[in-house]
Amino acid sequence: MFTKLKRATGKLALAAALGLGLTSAASAIELTMYYPVAVGGALTQIVDGLVADFQKENPDIKVNAIYAGNYNDARIKALAALKSGKPAQTSVMFSIDIYELIEQGAIVAFDDVIKTADDKKWLQSFYPALMENGKTLGKTWGIPFQRSTIVMYYNKDAFRAAGLDPENPPATWDELVAAGKVLTKKSGNRVDQWGAMIPSTGYPYWMFGALAMQNGQTLMNSDGNMTHFDAPATVEALQFWKDLGNKHGIMPSGTIEWGTLRQNFLQGKTAIMWHSTGNLTTVKKKAKFDFGVARLPPNKRRGTPTGGGNFYIFKKTSPEERAAWQHQNQTWLSF
Repeated sequence: MFTKLKRATGKLALAAALGLGLTSAASAIELTMYYPVAVGGALTQIVDGLVADFQKENPDIKVNAIYAGNYNDARIKALAALKSGKPAQTSVMFSIDIYELIEQGAIVAFDDVIKTADDKKWLQSFYPALMENGKTLGKTWGIPFQRSTIVMYYNKDAFRAAGLDPENPPATWDELVAAGKVLTKKSGNRVDQWGAMIPSTGYPYWMFGALAMQNGQTLMNSDGNMTHFDAPATVEALQFWKDLGNKHGIMPSGTIEWGTLRQNFLQGKTAIMWHSTGNLTTVKKKAKFDFGVARLPPNKRRGTPTGGGNFYIFKKTSPEERAAWQHQNQTWLSF
């Protein structure tokens, strides 16, 4: 049931963000969309399936869904196409790309495209937390798609072996440190199992943003023109992250690679990892042990920034492509 719901939701977002609900009187149209894959998996097959399903219901519309690599690759290719004079009509790009895209005048706000009351109702139907980094300057510029957030994966078997309750993972920073010390296993100077690992490459600002938020501080304002890196709570969060390795000894003191952390967790090299929800399917398929997924432990409050991509509509789209929104609700309801 969840798979069907997720697929239906994906088709709805895909169709709506592309603006494909043309009236029967509209002429045939061809649209191009770039999209990335950040953590692996079968997303290319899923997107191909969503597009195929849509085109069955809208045979006069051809959608070229182009896998563009990772998020950075997708941004580069989409902007290069824009400058070449043959732009895509839409692209899934990083949610944090919003400010660069606005500054370059590359995208149009969804508020300037939608027309009907049903359109506006749909725009308000997403979880508010997922919409936060798609909004700025009083408008909505990005629609959530293939979104993610940070969660805490933990090895329940390792918890049992250490005498910890596998159904009660750390719920505060202090509990994380305490559990991490019990879970860290050493053979002389060699560490066989770390208590926890938080990646410091790949998307370190994401992890740092979570730690700062848990300490009651955001890293920047919603307009993207002011940072809070020197706020006391931000400095405290950074110090805590550093102390996990250098002071408490529950994780490596050096660099922890984003790309290999999942494998470290699956191989039992760490009992806890902070990572993207995008890894859940792979962990479920490959873990040879009992594992759990929990919310990140707070210090002053719970919190984690959302990640992943947004649909953006490029400004260089024709009036006919934008006019698709006027009849969009029929397409949404068909899903």
